[in-house]
Amino acid sequence: MKSAWMAAMAMSGLLAAAPASAQGVTIGVLNDQSGVYADYGGRYSLEAAKMAIEDFGGEVLGQKIELVTADHQNKPDLATSIARRWYDSDGVDMITELTTSSVALAVQELSKEKKKIDIVVGAATSALTGSACAPYGFHWAFDTHALAVGTGGALVKAGGDTLFFLTADYAFGYALEKDTSDIVAANGGKVLGSVRVPLNSSDFSSFLLQAQSSKAKIVGLANAGQDTTNSIKQAAEFGIVKQGQKLAGLLMTLAEVHGLGLDAAQGLVLTEGFYWDHDDQSRGFSERFFKRTGRMPSMIHAGTYSATLSYLKAVKAAGTRDTEAVARKLKESPVDDAFAKGKVLENGSMVHDMYLFEVKKPSESKKPWDYYKQLAVVPGDQAFFTAKQSGCPLTK
Repeated sequence: MKSAWMAAMAMSGLLAAAPASAQGVTIGVLNDQSGVYADYGGRYSLEAAKMAIEDFGGEVLGQKIELVTADHQNKPDLATSIARRWYDSDGVDMITELTTSSVALAVQELSKEKKKIDIVVGAATSALTGSACAPYGFHWAFDTHALAVGTGGALVKAGGDTLFFLTADYAFGYALEKDTSDIVAANGGKVLGSVRVPLNSSDFSSFLLQAQSSKAKIVGLANAGQDTTNSIKQAAEFGIVKQGQKLAGLLMTLAEVHGLGLDAAQGLVLTEGFYWDHDDQSRGFSERFFKRTGRMPSMIHAGTYSATLSYLKAVKAAGTRDTEAVARKLKESPVDDAFAKGKVLENGSMVHDMYLFEVKKPSESKKPWDYYKQLAVVPGDQAFFTAKQSGCPLTK
């Protein structure tokens, strides 16, 4: 049985070999590497972090940058145990990726206690920069509010004014359902009901039957990763779309679309903060990523690259690893890289444009990984809460 502790990937030597004061910056990538979100982030996010370190030059403040990683198995208690060990014994300065909202919330609370920086990429709940915000906590690629504004708002405007949710039964799912419900109501739509689905379910039949009987025009999938792909596959078996309802993947990335294939995913509307074929800069990064991994990056992978690179730039600008100084530089410095152009608010939210996409029909795809057609750009100041709107107590 694989150890749940550090699947240590040291770029130069063992971390414990030197006291924290004597070593360079150490970054930890903590995510799901074997479960429902393994393709969503997993080892591909780790590869993106490696690319950021290499692109930065491999060292900062005159010392080598170390990278460690571990599989938290979507368990908050395991994640906090790993993070505590990293902080207390292994000299880790910053933890990133943090797929799964319950994990991200728990690690962010520990990071606050330990006065360490965490930059969440893979988790979605807007509470991370809202009610649960922390002085050293950052949220990078997207959040549930941005997804709701993009996908939820677009669906209602297109006539999908009644929704029924299949909701992942933990913090992320609740937040995504709430934020989307708020946007739907604000646009004149109505939520007809919801059902909560355990993480990593294999059988969605009873949940899909409830959605079907609701007669809602849209079945909103407030889940992610393999749970989303399995929901869509089983919905096809029930003939839900053929009978007139539409499916909305409220958190889908390129990884899930690739796993489904265009035959199954065609017509789905989704919101991402990154697409590999968006411009020359995104294509250049993505082609390098493809050579290393055999796949194009999603917004989670590209977001991890950006978070890692931005942290290292902040350390260099601060001239120190001191948490307070680096956090201040992260909030002062604009973000401009292959992932996005954006800014970091006082509550730790990285604000950038989001994109509304429709998945192409197989006949529309002209080359490998040519999966999306862009429907709209959602400007960052519309997609994300302002610091004041977020409810973050640090901004009062």
